[in-house]
Amino acid sequence: MRTKRIFENGLSRTLLEQRLHPRVSDVRGEFYRDTTAIIHSSPFRRLKHKTQVFFAPSNDHICTRMEHVLHVASIASAVCRGLGLDTELAWAIGMGHDLGHTPFGHVGERILSDLMEERGFEGFEHELNSLRIVDFLAEHGKGLNLTYAVRDGIASHNGERFERIVKPEFIHGNLSRLRTRVGVVPSTWEAAVVRFSDQIAYLGRDYEDACRLSIIEADEIPDIVVERLGKTNASIINTLVNDLIDTSTPDTGICFSEPIFEAVLIMKEFNYRHIYLSPMLEGYSKYFSRLLRLIVDYLQGLLDSYGFDETLYMQEKNMLAAGFGLHLKEMREPYMDHDGNIDRILFDYVAGMSDNFCLDCANEILKPDHLNEHIERSVTGKWFDVK
Repeated sequence: MRTKRIFENGLSRTLLEQRLHPRVSDVRGEFYRDTTAIIHSSPFRRLKHKTQVFFAPSNDHICTRMEHVLHVASIASAVCRGLGLDTELAWAIGMGHDLGHTPFGHVGERILSDLMEERGFEGFEHELNSLRIVDFLAEHGKGLNLTYAVRDGIASHNGERFERIVKPEFIHGNLSRLRTRVGVVPSTWEAAVVRFSDQIAYLGRDYEDACRLSIIEADEIPDIVVERLGKTNASIINTLVNDLIDTSTPDTGICFSEPIFEAVLIMKEFNYRHIYLSPMLEGYSKYFSRLLRLIVDYLQGLLDSYGFDETLYMQEKNMLAAGFGLHLKEMREPYMDHDGNIDRILFDYVAGMSDNFCLDCANEILKPDHLNEHIERSVTGKWFDVK
């Protein structure tokens, strides 16, 4: 039987539920209301067509970014239930934590970061971009007006940094001033749980997807991982969730036991060596680098040449130019109010694209549909052997 442990957040409920703009409460409660705001947002909808690890849009069984956030939310909620924490807060953070991910997963994130640095920006971190989306970019520049606790959990989730113990720092800071995820510590127990849940969600699932795609064989997984964690995604999740619940204490923090954490690190290293650094993903990098650079260079050229003249964008006669021109018109004032400039508008626009939309945009740049309009309308164009 598990010993009862009382986890209490060091910040008051009032501070945790504070929003950037006052809002009248309703029957949903503050954190569940945040979840509904996230679910109904456009950035959340686009996650269904964003890569988690493997670009496989025609394979229904390969994990997408939307499926990943659902896994994270459900795992975090289970752990918080076991620890007596707020499951609705954990669920909201989990659902919103990856809203700022680029197309094509972490490969796309690295490429976009390099492109930004080439142009004098600080680079790209999806954690801070997720915060930027919920604070500003979503809803045509209005943001989602989420609670402080959810915003903090989104900004601090950092699922790529594996630590055995995470203990919150109960500090109510100005999240809008964050410039990097490095060194950011969660402000609630629930946010600390989400950081672990992110790792739990992808550790076994990425392995199973890699097996499905024949990148690795199931029996290649290290023996210590099988012995301590299990050999299926379900058993790995079950082991890690229960270990977190059994091991975490208010004095120590949210943590894995030492034997389990050793196996976690070995599996992480196995995944990096055999999956994330595999020839398949290396091939992704070269292709998606060309693709994203093509789109960024094209949009930058339009912006430099056309400024905010929407009619000129329409004259390009492709959906990317038309859509970007409309976006500039719609978001110019919100950017000036929020940033004082429009410097990031191009990169924010590209980062928000889904995988499929990126591919469509490249096609529009290279071969817009309107080029075929005249031929398609003519009999001899469609049936060249009529005459």
